[in-house]
Amino acid sequence: MEIGKKSHRYHVVDQWGTFPTNLKIGTTHAIVEDKAGQIYIHHTGPECIVICDPDGNLLSSWEAPYHAGAHGMILNEENGQDFLYLATTSAGLVVKTTLDGEEVLRITTPPRSDIYDDDRLFVPTETAVASNGDIYIADGYGESWIHRYSAAGEYIDSFGGPGSAAGQLQCPHGFKIDTRSGEERLLVADRANVRLQYFALDGTYISSVAKGLRFPCTVNPWGDELYVPDLHSRISIFDKKDKLIAHLGDRPDCWEKEDWPNLPKSDWVEGAFSSPHDLHVDAKGNIYVAEWLSNETGKITKLIRL
Repeated sequence: MEIGKKSHRYHVVDQWGTFPTNLKIGTTHAIVEDKAGQIYIHHTGPECIVICDPDGNLLSSWEAPYHAGAHGMILNEENGQDFLYLATTSAGLVVKTTLDGEEVLRITTPPRSDIYDDDRLFVPTETAVASNGDIYIADGYGESWIHRYSAAGEYIDSFGGPGSAAGQLQCPHGFKIDTRSGEERLLVADRANVRLQYFALDGTYISSVAKGLRFPCTVNPWGDELYVPDLHSRISIFDKKDKLIAHLGDRPDCWEKEDWPNLPKSDWVEGAFSSPHDLHVDAKGNIYVAEWLSNETGKITKLIRL
């Protein structure tokens, strides 16, 4: 099956990945690639990191005690070594690990008693790392702030906060450091406000994008383009000026189905998306899409660029 049009046409590899029956794959929330071309999946099963080759063959996996809250994941190269940053919602923490799971840094609730207490909890959903090493954490499911830390994990400051005005956030679910303008900017998927927001690295608001979005989960700059997994059933691609290039795999009104996004396999549709939660674009322009589908199984789709 093929989807897309013109410059963005893809062959669909549905239900990508070959996993043994004894490997319980939970909700597939995040996906990245290392410099060797290996694909890492962050999911809510006990062995929450699964590593595959580009054809979906299982290479290895590892367990973590915080797997139940497995959510956002990024891979960052630091002094020639790759590290994973894992956001875990139920545990309220961000963990930095080596690629084989050795923990090297842990960040818990920020030292902000004006924001957090016994009722107002820190529920991180994704991280980003600037070139100077500063770590940014999105409290997407908690109090809608973005917190900045030094590379050593020392708290610096926070910005955003709940609301719908420019610079405020309502579920800053995912974000990335975006360099397409020639400088580093933080590009945030402000999901509940149905927009993207650009910030300077010091937290100063720059601008917003609202067209062509339904419920954006995160953002993925690739070259001059921007790829957005939209939880409301499609992938959207924008150019350098944030003009829409294409929607992929659109399944209109799917999110209004009963029990969505926990749809059973009988309601999966090849070449159409239910609930894209994250994606990765490789060097060839192929797209790996991770969907939030249920608490018992996830789904990865590979779109091979034609």
